Amino acid sequence: MFINQKIAKLLIFLFFFSVSSSISQTNEDVPLKNIVINETPKPIFPVIFEDLLGNKINLKDYQGKLLIINFWATWCKPCRDEMPSLDNLYRKGNLKNLQVFAVNMEKPNRKKVKNFFEDINIKKLSIFFDKDLNFVKAFKLRGVPTTILVNKNGEEFARIVGSINFEDKKFVKWLSNYD
Repeated sequence: MFINQKIAKLLIFLFFFSVSSSISQTNEDVPLKNIVINETPKPIFPVIFEDLLGNKINLKDYQGKLLIINFWATWCKPCRDEMPSLDNLYRKGNLKNLQVFAVNMEKPNRKKVKNFFEDINIKKLSIFFDKDLNFVKAFKLRGVPTTILVNKNGEEFARIVGSINFEDKKFVKWLSNYD
């Protein structure tokens, strides 16, 4: 009976040690506080949205790419603050399989969003619209800025709630694991 108690204590210790180790490992892997990483990546459904010219875009056509889908609005100060860093990340081309979609969540107003991009000196990002709110429904979006990260298998592996510096070295290094 004494041996059974020791074995039980050892098993309990090992269980708690393994749980605490996995928790601390997960925390070390998160480069920024407002990133939520899915333990199991979630498959995304084909979502249809539009580019600046009104052409239909389907997310399923981008399987095999690392996707950053950034949701923003012209009235959103944090969106305005983070957009240049997202543009720089994309423009530098260090992530070879990266495709970025900057999706405006307002009623489409091409002139207004083009002026917004010009005002903050955006060079590479293209403008997209979700006039039918397909993204809101598919991803259960609650506000802007929100960024969805999709792996090459077409699965949401993380989401960023709020603004970040997309050029943060820890973030870029972490993201490169998915490139």
